[in-house]
Amino acid sequence: MMRITTLPRSVWQKKVEEQGMTYHTIDEEIYWDESAYYSFTSSEIDELESASEELQKICIEATEHIITNRLYEKLQIPQLAIPLIERSWENDDPAIIGRFDFAYDGNSPPKMLEYNADTPTALLEASVVQWFWLKDRFPDADQFNSIHERLIDAWSDLRPAIGKKLYFSCVKDAPEDLGNLEYLCDTALQAGLNTELLFIEDVGYDSVSKRFVDNNNFIIEHLFKLYPWEWILRESFSQYIDSSAVRFIEPAWKMILSNKAILPILWDLNPNHPNLLEASFDPKHFSDNFVSKPFLSREGCNIKLHRNGAVTEYDGNYTDSGTVFQKLKTLPCFDGNYPVIGSWIIQGESAGIGIREDRSEVTTDTSRFVPHIFH
Repeated sequence: MMRITTLPRSVWQKKVEEQGMTYHTIDEEIYWDESAYYSFTSSEIDELESASEELQKICIEATEHIITNRLYEKLQIPQLAIPLIERSWENDDPAIIGRFDFAYDGNSPPKMLEYNADTPTALLEASVVQWFWLKDRFPDADQFNSIHERLIDAWSDLRPAIGKKLYFSCVKDAPEDLGNLEYLCDTALQAGLNTELLFIEDVGYDSVSKRFVDNNNFIIEHLFKLYPWEWILRESFSQYIDSSAVRFIEPAWKMILSNKAILPILWDLNPNHPNLLEASFDPKHFSDNFVSKPFLSREGCNIKLHRNGAVTEYDGNYTDSGTVFQKLKTLPCFDGNYPVIGSWIIQGESAGIGIREDRSEVTTDTSRFVPHIFH
């Protein structure tokens, strides 16, 4: 595993915009960064793929363990959510995407930092944008990236069950979310589904039919939402979900895997697993060199690094949930850049990676996306 500096393509902004990535620069800072790339060997890629498959397996086992033993209180899952979780699990409601975040240096096994199982982003850049970069710059090299093809296959498998229309929804005024959502919608369209974009703010509820509806009062039967389940449960309309018969993608059982409280449970079920970091609910479990994380947070918010008696804290608004404590895993550093590898799971299988890096050890909303190759 190496980080190699290189010259960006000429008019690269125009190229990525043509591929749907309008958010390549955020607040005048580069987000899509092709001034460098990461190079892997095929054996390193095999190791990342194997770790992803293994972690997906034990995560599904942990989900079943939590549901079977009704351990919802440990995850601070509200009562309203429990029947939604159990029904979606019993019905085997389909799950399309997820993304493991790994600490990996090419020498020791990949270590799972967390699982973005509900609303993972950085999908468009991992799937399409870095692939076209590869074709332009290194046409004879390869890339761990079958995301696009896997997505189309996944939607094709769902087509018989979807029926009339599949809605895709996110909040308004969120360019990155919208870019990812439009890409997902396009892959579903390529798979032959009838699709429609609908902002979360425009989802309505018909009290007569007791169904959720779109702007034209057509009933919503299937909805892919790039909107976290814990936010949905805070909305006034959440009380109607159980009786509405709408089927969500990602399903309600993903609330378990997207909750960082899964980390101590995974460790308890799989102690000393080579791809896990030791984790606990007990604040006294570690004396030093650990990370504290809210159960529910995103983009590095409210994370604290405890190292050699000093604490580095990252601000945020995720202060209304419990906290887990995880052994500190030092990220590899390449010329002052700390990469985190996002390993994509499509329909339960490993499908490729995307890399985000930062000058700090915590990936935040300002961290850059850097492409990769392997030989």
